[in-house]
Amino acid sequence: MKGISLETKKAYCIKTRRSNYAASLRLEGFDVTPESAQRKLPTRDELLRKYRRQG
Repeated sequence: MKGISLETKKAYCIKTRRSNYAASLRLEGFDVTPESAQRKLPTRDELLRKYRRQG
């Protein structure tokens, strides 16, 4: 039996992370759509740049 490739594992983790993020927003009371789980999330560096400019 052939094992699962690293790329398949990475894709699964990305999909699960996005789904969990949307579920977390929904639990906090935000209106989210199924498309919310598909959008690209910002990177850590992008978020740091954004919030450092505002401060």
